[in-house]
Amino acid sequence: MELFKVDTGLTIWMFVAFAILFFILWKFAWPVIMKTIDGRADLIDKGVEYAQNAKEQLDNAQLTAEKQIQEARHKEADIIAEANRMKSQIIEQARDEAKKEAQKEKDAAKLSIEQSRREAEQNLRDEVSRVALHIAGQVTRQDLSNQAAQKKLVNTYLDEIESNNKN
Repeated sequence: MELFKVDTGLTIWMFVAFAILFFILWKFAWPVIMKTIDGRADLIDKGVEYAQNAKEQLDNAQLTAEKQIQEARHKEADIIAEANRMKSQIIEQARDEAKKEAQKEKDAAKLSIEQSRREAEQNLRDEVSRVALHIAGQVTRQDLSNQAAQKKLVNTYLDEIESNNKN
């Protein structure tokens, strides 16, 4: 059981070896390790700063995109309003033109009706004149001394006029 026995000389030499090793590590390895850790910490800080800048740029890009979308929507609404205004204007122009054309047709129809009426009046006057001349000729040939004969003659000519107008 020699393994469990403590040898003081060996313990002192182990303590001396540990102190030398600790001194060498503290003098030469510790600054390199600390420099590496500080460099790594700086790299991490720069990465965090870069990520924050990237996030700010992304937020700014999102705001810019939102503004552009709003502008596009506003322009779209303006275009639609302009199109509706033009549509209304075109419809109003078409309506005015249709009214003018209808008025022209109406005036032409009135003129045609007036002309037809005048022709009918002229025909009626011609017919009345012809009948009056015919009646006058008949009157001069017949004796119209009694009133019954006059009524009979007028009724006969009126019947003839009606039969001629029906044909």
